[in-house]
Amino acid sequence: MIKPIELVIFDCDGVLVDSERIAARVQVALGAELGWPLTEDEVVDRFIGRSHAAIREQVAARLGEDTAATWSERFEQLHREAVDADLAPVEGLPEALDALTLPTCIASSGSHAKMWHTLGRTGLYERFAGRIFSATEVSHGKPAPDLFLHAARQMGVDPAACVVVEDSQPGVRAARAAGMRSFGYAGGLTPAARLEGPGTVIFYDMRKLPMLIAAR
Repeated sequence: MIKPIELVIFDCDGVLVDSERIAARVQVALGAELGWPLTEDEVVDRFIGRSHAAIREQVAARLGEDTAATWSERFEQLHREAVDADLAPVEGLPEALDALTLPTCIASSGSHAKMWHTLGRTGLYERFAGRIFSATEVSHGKPAPDLFLHAARQMGVDPAACVVVEDSQPGVRAARAAGMRSFGYAGGLTPAARLEGPGTVIFYDMRKLPMLIAAR
């Protein structure tokens, strides 16, 4: 028997804040600058939804540790500047949060410092303060289930009673591995086909999320 939903776990980048487009743009620019030419689609496939440490490992394997360190430092700087210039919430997200009546939390591959910055810039931080979890708190980031299981444990909710809202392939895979149902937001950079799979409902308009959750 399917358990009623008791907790909605949100990813951050690309689900709450429209930052994935910024991140992809910065990664493409860094690749061109540092010797790993990447298209936006390749960035989505390799980097989107993964932790800072996982991305750095990929760069180090390709270009060496020194270049990976430079890449990471430059990304932090350029991403912060771009966020300060034009970051906004995902379209329809504030309305969706207003309509949700279930408890919520965040479980993101990003660091707490990064989320404090992006959520703060968009006025969303206070909506989740005290209920924000980062991949830096667990041994393995997405697509491993560790982060979502950690969030459920901290919130005191059975994983089977949780649903995850994600926009990346590693994210929906992590939800499945955690035994959680998920909603794959395909209104961003990741194509719907990469989000599809067992226990995942694909949607394109964040305003429809409360209705979709209620129907589950």
